[in-house]
Order: sequence, then structure tokens, then C-alpha cells
Amino acid sequence: MKDIFALLKKGSIASLTAAIVNLMIAGLKGAAFLFTANVAMFAEMMHSLGDAINQFFVFIGSSLSKKAPTKRFPFGFGRLVNLVVLFAIVVVAILSYETVKEGIHHIVEPLPTETDTAMLLINIGVLAVAASLEGFVLYKAGKELLQHAEQPYDGIKPLTLSYRYMNRAKPATKLVFLEDTVATSGALLAIIAILIGRFTGFAQSEGIASVIIGLMMFFIVYKVFMENAAGVLGESDPHMEQRISQIVLRHDEITDIQKLFVLKEGDDLHVEIVAETDPDITVEHANEIRDEIEALILEQNHVVDVNTEFEVDDGRRTWPKTVKEMDRKTKNNKKH
Repeated sequence: MKDIFALLKKGSIASLTAAIVNLMIAGLKGAAFLFTANVAMFAEMMHSLGDAINQFFVFIGSSLSKKAPTKRFPFGFGRLVNLVVLFAIVVVAILSYETVKEGIHHIVEPLPTETDTAMLLINIGVLAVAASLEGFVLYKAGKELLQHAEQPYDGIKPLTLSYRYMNRAKPATKLVFLEDTVATSGALLAIIAILIGRFTGFAQSEGIASVIIGLMMFFIVYKVFMENAAGVLGESDPHMEQRISQIVLRHDEITDIQKLFVLKEGDDLHVEIVAETDPDITVEHANEIRDEIEALILEQNHVVDVNTEFEVDDGRRTWPKTVKEMDRKTKNNKKH
């Protein structure tokens, strides 16, 4: 039991927060449905409930992916989080389809616009609270995302800068961030659509808003599915490869890199290096160099193991960038 709780503590906080908040929102929308008998609000309640269950499974998957390697699975269970996210994104795809389908139905056969002021205020109030809560989760997920990317996360940066570094987020965090981007903007869009329908008589506005939200969700399905499918197959991390190559080449006795790749296993990173060095160094000194380099690499976020081999310098440049070129690129990126 202690082992299970230890694993759960390592799960995605963003996913757990999203699950709890969506459960609260589902309860709020359910209460609104009981008062207003609004069918659309019932659909929103089921949507939020589905999101809550979805994110809870993602949290469990992200926790189990931290399980230590075993004899049968020597590389650990890192890719489990990619499998769980793939399952979760199928649920999102179904919800996306239903959202677009319902929207088209309301465009073709629009419902009468709400004329009861009390009911209107309840619907808008519930959506406003939902937008606020979803915005809170979005902010927390953005903050977690920037922490993974080792970027500043003060002020409103989690709501602005996060989109620039989204490709460096963990799978579970990225799913929460993208889902809550749509959920927050969707709630605001729904409020606008209700107001347009009420004050202009354009009854199709809610249907159009529903279609737009559904299409935004389909974009998330495509993006997250493709990235996690690559994660299940096993993909490299170019950003970390660049950083580790800088660490290796900065060592005075490393002349070149023949091979370097960083393999993603969920949140974990496995590093393989074949570097070139002077042929005259002793085996003992080569081991010292290896220990120095591997110690620095293991300090990097999410790196769990490093395998380093040495070859004699062949006099040819294999690695495409020198340290000076990489340092110059890093400085230029920081300026922008």
C-alpha cells in the first residue's frame, strides 16, 4: 500500500487538479440542469463528468509510469503514460464528435432563445464560474509546463509564454493544458453565444459556438494523438540532445561526438553517447572523464541513465555543431 501511495505522489498534479475541478463543474452544471431543465446544460454536465474521469485515468497512468524497472521491463514503465493519454484522447475524440454533431443540429433546428431572465442568469452564471475554474486549472498547467521547460513562470507567463514551450511539456501536462485552453475559451464563447441569441434573436449562435468548440477539440485530438503515438514507438528529444552535446563538447579532452541520442520513455530520458578523445589517454583517465561527463548529464531534468563510450579521434568532424556555434545559438534564443 505504501508503494502505491508513493507512486501516486509522483503523478501529474495538473491531471489530478483538472479531474477534481471538472468534477466540481459537473456538479454545478447538474444543479443548474435541475433548476432550468436546460438540455444543453445536461450535455455540458456529461461533458465535464467525462473530462473528470478522463483526467483521473491520466493521473493514474502518469503515476504508474514512475514504477521502477523490473527484470521483465528493464527500461521501466515510462511509455505507459503515452498509452493512457492515447486512450484519453479517444474519449476526447468522441466528445468532439458529439459536440460538433449537437452544434449542427442546433444550427439546422435552433431552439427558441431563452426569455426567462432568471434562467438566463443561471446559465450564464454557471458558465462564468466554469470558465473561472477552468482558467485556474489552465494557469496551474501552464505553470507546470514552464517549470518542465525551465522557464520563468511568474505573473501571467503560464497563460502566455506556455504556448511557446508546449513541445517540451510532459504528455499528461500538455493534454491538460490543451484541454483547458479549449474548455476556458469554450465557456466564454458559449456565454457570448447565449447573449447574442438573447439580444439579437439569432438562435443559431449557440449551435455555431458548439461547432467551433468541437473543431478546437478535434485539433487537440490530432496533435496529442500524433505526439503520443510517437512516444509509444520511442522518439528522440532534439532539445535535450543539443544540451547534452554542449556538456560533452565542453570537456577539454573530448574532440568530437560520433553518436548521441536521447530516447524518451514517458517522462524519463535515456542517453547514449559515443565520443572521440585523444588516443594516448589511459583507460583509468578515460573512466575519470566518463564519470565527470555522466555526473553532469545525470543532473539534467528527467535523465535517468547514461551510457558513454569512447573512440579514438579520427581527425574528421562528425558532430554538426561546435561548442561556439551552439553557445551562439543559445545566446540568440535567450535574446528572443
